[in-house]
Amino acid sequence: MAVAKWNGVVIAESDETIMVEGNHYFPPDSVKMEYFSKSETTSRCPWKGLAHYYDITVNGETLKDGGWYYPEPSPAAAEIKDHVAFWKGVEVTD
Repeated sequence: MAVAKWNGVVIAESDETIMVEGNHYFPPDSVKMEYFSKSETTSRCPWKGLAHYYDITVNGETLKDGGWYYPEPSPAAAEIKDHVAFWKGVEVTD
């Protein structure tokens, strides 16, 4: 089972993540959305499409743009639609 933790708290866990380019993409229902708020940040991947970001707030601290997802991925990346991946110090173990 893959587990994502930040600031000492589990923010996502699943045994059905999808690995893409070394990142675990967590299914939407495995992400504890009470810790997430939508960011205004976006970025574009040449083959996955337009990524949107989440800020993560745990124990009063916020990690800006700590997670990202593709609400409308390209056909090549359709399997990760709305799945969330992490960076910027979020610890992901499996």
